[in-house]
Amino acid sequence: MAFDHLLQPLDLGFTKLKNRVLMGSMHTMLEETPGGHLKAARFYAERAKAHVGLIVTGGISPNDDGVVFPGGAKLDSEDQIESHSVICREVHKAGGKICMQILHTGRYAYHRGCVAPSAIQAPINMFKPRALESHEIEETINDFIRCAELAHKAGYDGVEVMGSEGYLINQFLVRRTNQREDEWGGSYENRMKLPLRIVRGIRDRIGKHFIIIYRLSMLDLVEDGSSWEEIVQLAKEIEKAGATIINTGIGWHEARVPTIASNVPRGAFAWVTKKMMGEVNIPLVTTNRINTPELADRIIADSCADMVSMARPFLADPEFVLKAMENRSDHINTCIACNQACLDHTFTLQLCSCLVNPRACHETELNFTAAEVKKSVAVIGGGPAGMAAALYSAQRGHRTCLFEASDSLGGQFNLAKVIPGKEDYAETIRYYECMLEHHKVEIQLNTRPDSGQLKKSGFDAVIVATGVKPRIPEIEGIDHEKLIVYSDLLSGKRTAGERVAVIGAGGIGFDVCEYLAHEEVDENAIKAYMQEWGVDMQLENRGFCKTPDVKTAPRQIYLLKRSPGKHGKDLGKTTGWIHRTSLKNKNVQMISNAVYERIDDQGLHYSINGTANLLEVDNIILCAGQEVLDEYSEDLEKSGMEVHVIGGARIAKELDAKRAIKEAAYLCADL
Repeated sequence: MAFDHLLQPLDLGFTKLKNRVLMGSMHTMLEETPGGHLKAARFYAERAKAHVGLIVTGGISPNDDGVVFPGGAKLDSEDQIESHSVICREVHKAGGKICMQILHTGRYAYHRGCVAPSAIQAPINMFKPRALESHEIEETINDFIRCAELAHKAGYDGVEVMGSEGYLINQFLVRRTNQREDEWGGSYENRMKLPLRIVRGIRDRIGKHFIIIYRLSMLDLVEDGSSWEEIVQLAKEIEKAGATIINTGIGWHEARVPTIASNVPRGAFAWVTKKMMGEVNIPLVTTNRINTPELADRIIADSCADMVSMARPFLADPEFVLKAMENRSDHINTCIACNQACLDHTFTLQLCSCLVNPRACHETELNFTAAEVKKSVAVIGGGPAGMAAALYSAQRGHRTCLFEASDSLGGQFNLAKVIPGKEDYAETIRYYECMLEHHKVEIQLNTRPDSGQLKKSGFDAVIVATGVKPRIPEIEGIDHEKLIVYSDLLSGKRTAGERVAVIGAGGIGFDVCEYLAHEEVDENAIKAYMQEWGVDMQLENRGFCKTPDVKTAPRQIYLLKRSPGKHGKDLGKTTGWIHRTSLKNKNVQMISNAVYERIDDQGLHYSINGTANLLEVDNIILCAGQEVLDEYSEDLEKSGMEVHVIGGARIAKELDAKRAIKEAAYLCADL
């Protein structure tokens, strides 16, 4: 059988998991949405039906103090049980097992009532916490135990106690945030009493036939965090207290080390779980940037862990495990770790979804049922919007033909996949190519059909998804040979010299700078990554931070923009800081408020507040936005055909694949 290690059952003594895949916790906002528990039930049940071994819900607070924000999800009374029971019943009906994560945010709570071990404000929160009184700590422990008891009554198979990522329990464990001088501070024995009392209390209250996962911070990645000896000591004591499974937590939210973004190498943190293997006798789970069954199976085969946790991959494809079981991993819609529709949505209080799978968390409203009337559909443009539209159309039973002007599918994703840290974008192209073939979509490459041909061919509907073209601003000398349009650079048609100016500091400008600032990919990508971001793989320093060792960029790069203020303010909520830090570390010079005067043999002439400047560069890379590329819709509409325009062909705004694929999905669901 393929993926022998991954799909092996795991015996927990009182229960057996069908395989070694844990669907990790994600805060989807479903619990905070009106009617959200019904939507969550459908969301989790689809994954359970497709054989995920064990599901963990998003974080549910045990009391008012611990909620993520006012009105955030909590479970602290009997009258809340039924809404959770809806979820449990559907998951169990689908043959799955599910645990509820108990999460107290501590000083990360985004409200004025936040509490912590000590009154030390988090650098990522505007609210300063109040230090808990001793009796309040006892009450908080009881709240955790009561929350677990209510979860048990609701039908959950267990709970995950969130002890990592810098939340309340984690805050008690380290001197960085715990500067108490009473019985809850000082020595490590005192500081680790909180998680031990919680786990032991849950086990004593509910009994042995209940899964208790403890999420242990194995790498804090902040100064004055835990030592490795303390982490091992805690793991052993957590096992004695009655935990069933220990899950790996990586990094506090305030850590300045990316841990799940696309620039993190696949499986980058499995090594730390492997170091814990053998220290305890209960199963260990490893996590972060594991997005294919091949990688997951190899991690288990290499004895890095007993189980693997994947969260966002189950947004991208609910049938991840089923497809692995059936040896159809090429049919898996792979998570590309872009964060655009999942974490970026959550941190802006929007309902979570997925760029490559708009159905995620929308299973009750977006479905591709068999069409009552089968149509003949033409899709023009083979970028993300066009590929998605062709697939969704074919899934509904329409005869579908996809026209692409170039010699390959993928559109702008063919440019994105060459950016260091965005290599996984190639997986989306691979997925669509595979599924379009599977659903028998007719694909015509190197083809630009005209409206007459389309009408003569008898198509009932035409979807225009021709995308965008680079915007060419009016700058004197814009046709100079030093000027390179970003698409020509990333496609390999042109190469840049040693001194480069990049015009335009949007997402494309940042991507181009990353492309220009990197040498060839290091063979040991994980080691190189840890060195670049200052992770102590020897585990010698508390918190495991060290001075980053950043390789010098192979060329001098200037990134210019017309507007004032800092660069990258419109980048992703959860990834913008990563891109800014990366370019800063590589000595990319950022220039704001620039007025572009001309391009000539000397380079780029520009002015700031009337003062003339010159960048003597070899090349100027143009990343000044896009324009709609639509040569079809007007003529087609005049000919009386049913026409739909989606993606960049409708609105040219950066490279917005999230909107493009979503538009394709909702259009074809009703086509």
